[in-house]
Amino acid sequence: MEKKTAANKGIFEAKVLSNQQIRQCYYRLNLQFDAKGSRLFKNIMPGQFLELDLSCISLPDVSLIPVQLRDTAARQIMLRRPFSFSDVIITPSSEGPCVKVEILYCVLGPATVRMISLKSGDRVSALGPLGNGFSVPPGLKQAILVAGGMGSPPVLHLASHLKCHFPDCVTIAFIGAKSCESLPFSIRIGNFKGLVLEEFELLQVPSYIATDDGSAGFHGFVTDKVRHWLESHSVNPGSSAVFACGPEPMLAGTARLAKDFNLPCQISMERMMACGIGLCQSCAVEVKANSGTEYQLCCKNGPVFNAQDVVFDEE
Repeated sequence: MEKKTAANKGIFEAKVLSNQQIRQCYYRLNLQFDAKGSRLFKNIMPGQFLELDLSCISLPDVSLIPVQLRDTAARQIMLRRPFSFSDVIITPSSEGPCVKVEILYCVLGPATVRMISLKSGDRVSALGPLGNGFSVPPGLKQAILVAGGMGSPPVLHLASHLKCHFPDCVTIAFIGAKSCESLPFSIRIGNFKGLVLEEFELLQVPSYIATDDGSAGFHGFVTDKVRHWLESHSVNPGSSAVFACGPEPMLAGTARLAKDFNLPCQISMERMMACGIGLCQSCAVEVKANSGTEYQLCCKNGPVFNAQDVVFDEE
């Protein structure tokens, strides 16, 4: 798999355009990069990411902090936090490109709690672009996208990228979560389609929902839904591929089903990435090598890997 990575990276400033709550604990943050950041991100690929410095952002009003985080919200933030993108808009101009990005985030700890305070006009320090993104194989005619929980943003970005740059590629998305309330998207009830994920509908990408508790869509794991769909549809391994991001057990399941159907598969791994540039060595991923296995860094060699190269814990 050819790696799609940024040759240059740097620290730059991003301006907040909007910060909107879309569901309980889920927010949509829109940023506009300065001239330096826009130049660095003009060739960004889905799956790449940046790191934000959130240490100087004030805590929101206590009423906005989830109850389970109120005791830990005031902890000092020492390290940047990594975020992938759900959408990227690049507008050319006489002064160079202008890059705007959308970040879907979930309030999980003291750093993301502070992000609630960001408002239009605020500025944050960003480091990027970082990592290797998804790579579109030559001759791709069908893309099967699989996302679990907060693995959804880079999958949504990939869907947009495919619709824009590969309009002849048929794209279909499978989105899984623990429950309906855990889906990080805007949801409405369609007259003929049941629950509709508006972000994928705007791209004209068909999407299927799976929830562990059966509160929306298919009752079960998203990988089981994908397997049922593959069993009932004719898929050409020579011109089709699977792309996935989500929790590691889901990625392991996706890798298995892709192997069962002889489909190439790229997965975006999740790890704690303290520095984002390979210095701290904290985000190791075990991969297969000629003499057995070796460790590569998620932030530098990934986060996107060939699914058949990754050694999962269950193996």
